[in-house]
Amino acid sequence: MSVGTYFKRNPIFGLFGLLLSVGLVAAGCGVQQTAAPAKTEPASQNGEYTVKHAMGETKIKGTPKRVVVLTNEGTEAVLALGVKPVGAVKSWTGDPWYDHIKPEMEGVKPLGTEPQPNLEEIAALKPDLILGNKMRHEKIYPQLSAIAPTVFSETLRGEWKNNFRLYAEALNKKAEGEKVIADFDKRVEDFKKKAGDKLKTKVSLVRFMPDRTRIYYNDTFAGIILKQIGFARPEKQNKDAFADDVTKERIPDMDGDILFYYTYETGNGQASKAEKEWTNDPLWKNLNVVKNGKAYKVNDVIWNTAGGVKAANLLLDDLEKYFLK
Repeated sequence: MSVGTYFKRNPIFGLFGLLLSVGLVAAGCGVQQTAAPAKTEPASQNGEYTVKHAMGETKIKGTPKRVVVLTNEGTEAVLALGVKPVGAVKSWTGDPWYDHIKPEMEGVKPLGTEPQPNLEEIAALKPDLILGNKMRHEKIYPQLSAIAPTVFSETLRGEWKNNFRLYAEALNKKAEGEKVIADFDKRVEDFKKKAGDKLKTKVSLVRFMPDRTRIYYNDTFAGIILKQIGFARPEKQNKDAFADDVTKERIPDMDGDILFYYTYETGNGQASKAEKEWTNDPLWKNLNVVKNGKAYKVNDVIWNTAGGVKAANLLLDDLEKYFLK
């Protein structure tokens, strides 16, 4: 059935049907998050509670059982809270899920992409809660809300904990959510104690993509975690900002005591080609960190693209490998 026919047969969507043709702008690079954690009114296990979020307030009855998730970091959040969604948008890479969540996603219905989820398939699942994101899905919020109670986080990546707490509250699992955050924070504190003076190591972050190369600063997924741990950053990267698109003339700004680089490869080989071109450049080879054998390629999904609590813990695993073992 076509989208047009679907909305003719379902007049509740009529006012918003044309929005489907507009599409949504993908922002796979991530955006700094500044929204404060949402607040909810207390709720009993079977009672009604209200969640304040990026689009206003949403009333939810009982504890949601059929949950649809429209962001990748949201998928990680619900899984970490012990909830298997009935449907979720596909991972940015993977077929259709990232390797690190694939075992937990067996039987989950793929619902299109994060920038453009499939509304027909969402409605067919008859969810009792939809979790989305204002940056990605603001234009279709009215349609989603007509399907089921819908809660939106404000932005993505950056301070990922705010989004996680919001999703936990929407799922009526606030206490469980706080424990997940507390467990992560304890891992960070344990790491800091074991690392000692190694925290003075200046950590450089670089990302290769098909059409651009970036130096990543503090307000990125990896940058936020490095900052929480207390790692030093190279002077030119120690900025409370997201990232800079750079030309090869900026390669010297990539230097540090240790460099982690990651490549967003979607399958056409373009990002890998860019990585090879940059890492074979004389300026790259002349970096002290490269000459010292301290430039390491890491997994882009874990260090940037996934952006959720599971990836955050896996990133800590990587840091333990490079600094504590």
